[in-house]
Amino acid sequence: MASSYDVDPRLLRAFVAVAAELHFTRAAGRLFVAQQALSRDIRRLERELGAELFVRTTRQVALTPDGERLLPYAHAVLTAHDELAEAFRGEPRPLLVDLNSAGLGHERVVHRARELAPELELMARYESGLTGAVHEILAGRLDASFGRYGGLAPGLRSRLEAQFVRYEPMAVLLPEHDPLAALPEVPLAALAGRDVYAGAGNDRTPEWTELAARLFAGHGIRVAPPAPLVVGMEEFRRVMAKAPTPVLAVVDFPPMPGSVLRPLVYPVPLSPVSLVWRKGLRHPGLDALRQAAAELSAQEGWYERPAGSWLPDGEVLGALTAVPSAG
Repeated sequence: MASSYDVDPRLLRAFVAVAAELHFTRAAGRLFVAQQALSRDIRRLERELGAELFVRTTRQVALTPDGERLLPYAHAVLTAHDELAEAFRGEPRPLLVDLNSAGLGHERVVHRARELAPELELMARYESGLTGAVHEILAGRLDASFGRYGGLAPGLRSRLEAQFVRYEPMAVLLPEHDPLAALPEVPLAALAGRDVYAGAGNDRTPEWTELAARLFAGHGIRVAPPAPLVVGMEEFRRVMAKAPTPVLAVVDFPPMPGSVLRPLVYPVPLSPVSLVWRKGLRHPGLDALRQAAAELSAQEGWYERPAGSWLPDGEVLGALTAVPSAG
């Protein structure tokens, strides 16, 4: 590579977009530019660096070794550039937080953060599992999310920061006509020989499916095969009434028509929940979220593991670090 150069951040953004999509048309759409303009920017960057960054064929685009070498530096430069711009804005932009589903404990963290920093705008979304949210976070379309940090690939974790929030007991969602629905709690052994749905095939939630597979191993329980994602309360009610398949959930999962939620016991399986954000992100809304999570975790005993509980061996939880004040 050239020994001295001053790279335009716009060219680095073009490079990062193509590296993420490995497709020039999709990358151009993501940046709201013409494909020809994006291609020109990539060629200009390659000339300035004196290196070929992508191998292009009629079928695919792939990073070269020099492209792989540049990628972490490009992310670091763009993060610093964004932080510089943000430091001199008059008003902080809204903080976008994905909560996955309404009614979960994560909502309480956001509500408390809004009380701590009422002058800020914390916008909640309910769209994705943690893996799906992380890809949005790294693409700059989302700021933070909650979920099982230890279920992410190490390469993703290296680009993120996390604060452990809670050991959340797991539960099973049963059709209301299921024989186990009559029990106040469901022993794990009672599910032996059955399929239990845990999001298999959903590319936004593989961390949840992997947690289920580790929990079910040795108990004779099968992860149910992939099925179309159910969207909407009425469609959920119809599917639960028709299909006998239990659904793995957590104890805070919101009520669903045509089903009952029962805690799992013997052992009590735990879903470890962490607050996750892009490495290097600085935002007063994030500070408020972290402070709110720490307060609620301490008040509610969320850090404490119940007696007779189960957690995957070697689980990565995220840091228990000093939390910056939201004030």
